[in-house]
Amino acid sequence: MERIAPPTVAGEREMLRAFLDYHRATLALKCDGLSDDELRRRSMPPSTLTLLGLVRHMAEVERAWFRRVIGKEDVPLVWSEEGDYQAAYDPSGSTGAEAVAAWQTEVEHSRRIERAAESLDVIAYAPRWGEEVSLRLVMLHMIHEYARHNGHADFLREGVDGTVGV
Repeated sequence: MERIAPPTVAGEREMLRAFLDYHRATLALKCDGLSDDELRRRSMPPSTLTLLGLVRHMAEVERAWFRRVIGKEDVPLVWSEEGDYQAAYDPSGSTGAEAVAAWQTEVEHSRRIERAAESLDVIAYAPRWGEEVSLRLVMLHMIHEYARHNGHADFLREGVDGTVGV
């Protein structure tokens, strides 16, 4: 996944798309070139956070917000049919290649759903929040979610091989 800097001047939708893709690409770069064992390396006790767990989590988040909420698709989570979002953080359930493939599949679904939406003002019900949300809010929330977890990924990657920045 190529990381392209977002434009400094653009319309709202183009700007949101660009920032979201920038953060998606940042997570991919943080995981690039690592073995499964390195992707499973934990941060620091007692935390069990791993880069592989973050990738799996973001696949769930993409699926939940775009497919289940905005797209109104009746699909289970990727790694938990019971709806347990925490299950994704367990890195033992897949290889790095499997997790990245699942995440990239969900990103493509998200892009398709966003492109097909009439506007950022499309409204859908978010059961976890118990209220209606707009596509605009979902995109902003996704940028926030990636930015927060990319901060975690910075520390995790540095702990694996000393790599900092991207």
